[in-house]
Amino acid sequence: MTSPYDTDLYTDANYQPLTPLVFLERAAAAYPESTAIIHGQRRYSYAEFYARARRLASALAENGIAKNDTVSVMLANSPAMLEAHYGVPMIGAVLHSINTRLDPPVIAFMLDHADAKVLIVDTEFTDAVAEALKGARVKPLLIDYRDLECGVEGSRLGVDYEAFIAGGDPEFDWEMPSDEWNAIALNYTSGTTGNPKGVVYHHRGAALMCYANTVAT
Repeated sequence: MTSPYDTDLYTDANYQPLTPLVFLERAAAAYPESTAIIHGQRRYSYAEFYARARRLASALAENGIAKNDTVSVMLANSPAMLEAHYGVPMIGAVLHSINTRLDPPVIAFMLDHADAKVLIVDTEFTDAVAEALKGARVKPLLIDYRDLECGVEGSRLGVDYEAFIAGGDPEFDWEMPSDEWNAIALNYTSGTTGNPKGVVYHHRGAALMCYANTVAT
């Protein structure tokens, strides 16, 4: 006999997958004009931050990137890095952030192991990335981010980041994850005991960590 406690408690009306994506959505709705990002002389409001993340998501989708595709980034602590943390999972893709101190052979291994479909790279790091790509099997879509606050021009490998997201829709209708256990990020160990090992994070875990960090601070 089925217990009444086991019926009708889990419905679309009372359940929403845990994901950090809703944090930016809410901030943009509640505090659209408040400053979200300060990067040198640059300032972005929450409304601008949200629109740029949606542009990135839209542009990636238009280039065939979809759920469970890996988008690798080699970026410093810059607006593009923040935008990637939202724009990539907005289409169900998985963000792979590469440590900027790694050498080309390790970068090449990670790109191949992650099966990277896109690589967004700060032009400050293009020398190492260019060398890594020579030894990598994958041929990702290359997007260059020039950090105007950094002062290091670097060389170009692909399309310009600002031009890329300019073609995206700031009102892009992104989707919540179909399951809160869907992958949101792929991180790697240092590889000090062999090749780096990939560790997958899910939307639920990322959201809970955000809450935990808020409580802890």
